[in-house]
This record gives sequence, C-alpha cells and structure tokens, in this order.
Amino acid sequence: MNTQDYNDLTPEIIVGEADHKQLNILAMAGLTHTPDQSDDLLYELERARILSDAEVPGDIVRMRSTVRYRTDAGQEHAVTLVYPVDADIAAGRISIMTPVGTALIGLRVGQSISWRSRDNRKHMLTVLAVRQPVAAD
Repeated sequence: MNTQDYNDLTPEIIVGEADHKQLNILAMAGLTHTPDQSDDLLYELERARILSDAEVPGDIVRMRSTVRYRTDAGQEHAVTLVYPVDADIAAGRISIMTPVGTALIGLRVGQSISWRSRDNRKHMLTVLAVRQPVAAD
C-alpha cells in the first residue's frame, strides 16, 4: 500500500443525469433523518461532473452497478450499489446512504477515495472492477 494522504484523496467523479436527480431528491429528503450521510452525499453530488446517461463510461460506478473494491486494510469486497429500500448487506446490496456507498458513487476503475466511517475513522478504498446491470428488454 502506498502512503497517500487520506485527507485529500477526492478524485473527480462522474454521475449521470438521472442518478444525479434521484440522488439529490434522496439526500434532500434525508436531511432531517440522516443529516450527516445526506450532507456527505450532497457534497459528492455537488462536486461531480454531470453527464447525460448515454455519455457515462461503462467503468463508472452508478446506481445498480456491481463493484469490486479493495480497502486500505487490503480486504476485497464485491457489492451492488442500491437505494436504501433495496439494501441487504447479506446479499451484497449496499445502500448509497452508507459511507461506503457514498464514497463509491461516480468513481471509475483504478480510482481511490478517502472516506470516514460512522465512527469517524478515516479509510480509503480503490475500485478494482465495475459491472453495469443488464438492461431489461
């Protein structure tokens, strides 16, 4: 592992228009119930580069993407990023309204980001692979 500074590791992120709109609604609605996580998500959405959905590259983490990532502790995880109503950690579905979910949105393969867990400890993760959901016909 390298010795990157966790404090400043905030790479450029890309979010599609549809995800950006829905996630803004979700974060604004959550300000009274989960203010810290809603603020974190709003910050990520504010700094994101917004592209039309058709322009978002396939290696970008979007809603419903399945992501394989490595933590700063060297552990690898595979999760699907979902809305809170669909979250089930035992099934590998992680909510966007968790610290890890918020950290993952908009990253591309190879990017790393620092984030804080709910106990305020600093962490870093690196995206290893992204798979987009298969569109229904």
